[in-house]
Amino acid sequence: MNEHDWLAERFEENRPHLRAVAYRMLGSASEADDAVQDTWLRLSRAGTDGVENLGGWLTTIVARVSLNMLRSRALRREEPLDPPVTAQPAADPANGTDPEHEAVLADSVGLALLVVLDTLTPAERLAFVLHDMFGVPFEEIAPIVERSPVATRQLASRARRRVQEARVQEARVQEAGPGDPDAERQPGEISRRREVVNAFLAASRLGDFDALLTTLDPDIVLRADTAAAQMGMDSADAGAARMGADGALTGARAVAGFFSGRAAAVRPALIDGAPGAIWSYLGETRVVFAFTITGGTITVIDLIADPEHIARLDVVPLSAGAEARRAQRGQLAGSSGIALARTTLA
Repeated sequence: MNEHDWLAERFEENRPHLRAVAYRMLGSASEADDAVQDTWLRLSRAGTDGVENLGGWLTTIVARVSLNMLRSRALRREEPLDPPVTAQPAADPANGTDPEHEAVLADSVGLALLVVLDTLTPAERLAFVLHDMFGVPFEEIAPIVERSPVATRQLASRARRRVQEARVQEARVQEAGPGDPDAERQPGEISRRREVVNAFLAASRLGDFDALLTTLDPDIVLRADTAAAQMGMDSADAGAARMGADGALTGARAVAGFFSGRAAAVRPALIDGAPGAIWSYLGETRVVFAFTITGGTITVIDLIADPEHIARLDVVPLSAGAEARRAQRGQLAGSSGIALARTTLA
């Protein structure tokens, strides 16, 4: 192995950490990727002569690059190139830049925290991120922001106060209860909603009626658009017949009965960045399951089969379970939509 290959291997080992630092500094996945790439270019040019702690050295470099990008952004009064949560397809999932990774990364920070970080000066942001999030000593941060360790500590302290104030506000939002429009901005909320969706799909596949009930609000509404309802009527399936003339089904027991034992071909997905699910046929998304989740339970499930509507959605399939993989191999075939009863959900 030559020196270049050795450097590349060491850099790839550190890439996830470097990208996490850059993301928290910049609040933009694309800018974070640029910062990491710039760090690699500097490493490949400079080499590691005299570097005792490569991980620490790379952290310092990516922090400097991110700081310069923040300062440049402030001078030009620019906004980040993309929103904190992005579900845009990425070119190289192997490097951890796939849409699912983006959502998890953004959720681990919390959109509310990213908003607060944007109010800090570049130096405050760097001091807080490196020290409070990654445990870098102030003595190592000080040269990056060109201040003394004491002044650097003060920068982090000011930033910490603002973050703490924001977290108090977050707690008030959570105490406000269901229906708050800012609820989805809370740290970890995307992950919590994904857990609810995954629990719903698992219970449906297993036919565990009681477990399904625990994921559903007592007054849940299942709605199907015209295209999905037509698919159900065309299938002549008994499950579709249980829905009203308006393509709706209400009540936890009715909805649980509709789905129990029928999610083998459904896989989780991000729908416009929110946890949901899809049913695909021959590689094409045919039905989207959009979930409204409030207070830890599902209050509304929308079945969307209209192709034009689906085309307007940002649909990102996530890791499929064994049942979905069997369905994709053709073991579960049939009609679609509300025909999910005994076909797509059979």
